[in-house]
Amino acid sequence: MSLEQIEKEIINCQRCNLATNRTKIVFGTGNSEAQIMLIGEGPGKDEDLQGLPFIGKAGQLLDKILAAAEIKRQDVYIANIVKCRPPSNRVPNRQEAAACLPWLWQQIEIIQPQIIVLLGSTALKNLIKPDALITKLRGQWLESKSGIKIMPTYHPAALLRDPARKKPVWEDFQKIRDEYKKIINTN
Repeated sequence: MSLEQIEKEIINCQRCNLATNRTKIVFGTGNSEAQIMLIGEGPGKDEDLQGLPFIGKAGQLLDKILAAAEIKRQDVYIANIVKCRPPSNRVPNRQEAAACLPWLWQQIEIIQPQIIVLLGSTALKNLIKPDALITKLRGQWLESKSGIKIMPTYHPAALLRDPARKKPVWEDFQKIRDEYKKIINTN
């Protein structure tokens, strides 16, 4: 199965109540053969309107972070835990996340990234452990059973609310950049 086939399959998804208010499904975007996959929480207003992840203010900040880390946005793949916008940009609940996670697992399986960057607490809790704390695990390399290196860090939206978090995120992205360079230099 391809990313395009999965996207077509979920275009009319009604697995959870988030489907009732969405404008567009926000499936994911980027390089289907990316070495780095970034996973956020869910679409905001701008993303819901355009059907693309990370294009609002948080996405613009993410673009700047990636550029500073010498990582091109077109070289990564970006997705979210949920594919539809939660009302008022609230955190998706466990049932909503559970409804979308099979799609995300399929995306990961197809892309086969070497590095996954978990952007924020929602991504960390849904992909690693429900009681995991971003404040405790951010900046530390984790590893999946299949050998994917995983770096949790703060969500760009958190940096917009609390600029003091920019420094730790920059430190995390320097680690991500260094690991990425090792991967691309060995391939």
